[in-house]
Amino acid sequence: MKSHSLPLLLFPFLLIHLHPSSAILDPATIDESYAASPSTSDAPESDATQFIRTSCQSTLYPDLCFNSLVFYANTIQHDPARLARIAIKISLSRAKRMASYMSYMSRQADYRAEPTIQAALHDCYAMFGDAVDQMRGSLKQMRRLTGSGESLRFQVSNVQTWLSAAMTNEDTCTDGLMDIIPEGEVKDDVIDRVYKAMHVTSNALALVNQFVAKFLNP
Repeated sequence: MKSHSLPLLLFPFLLIHLHPSSAILDPATIDESYAASPSTSDAPESDATQFIRTSCQSTLYPDLCFNSLVFYANTIQHDPARLARIAIKISLSRAKRMASYMSYMSRQADYRAEPTIQAALHDCYAMFGDAVDQMRGSLKQMRRLTGSGESLRFQVSNVQTWLSAAMTNEDTCTDGLMDIIPEGEVKDDVIDRVYKAMHVTSNALALVNQFVAKFLNP
């Protein structure tokens, strides 16, 4: 199969083209690869910041979790439900960006000449579109939690189910791309972006599960 790759110098342009606001620091794009943890500062952490750090230890990607949520410390305070809601919101923002990115990549001239690659990218775009819908449903339900007991557990189970389904779509996207896109800078960039989106979603689900374990399970 013929390998195609976009020039490396084109990627900064693509990032700005796809996300005009990317020049402004957006907490939804923060991850451990380029965000320094506030722990490097000599200033003592606030109680809210420490709450976020401790909560993130239950996730698979604690540094990513902390770096993306610490900007919301004043809003989160010590509220695990609010922590979970904001984590879902960040995951939703990342998934939206990925859907736009996959849509753009599937329309590139190089890939139109490779029907198999174009189909895989388009399928990935569709999967992230589904993930966006599932995260929206999860966030909407999380914002409307009411009642107690079995009723509340049922509502939270919907949140967990939708987030799990979103992760499955993101994972399926990765599987579909790994063996189809030729090795090179483009493949590395695409796979890296998908993995980061999956990690953010994984953290959100872990924080929802933490909320359930602390406050809903007997």
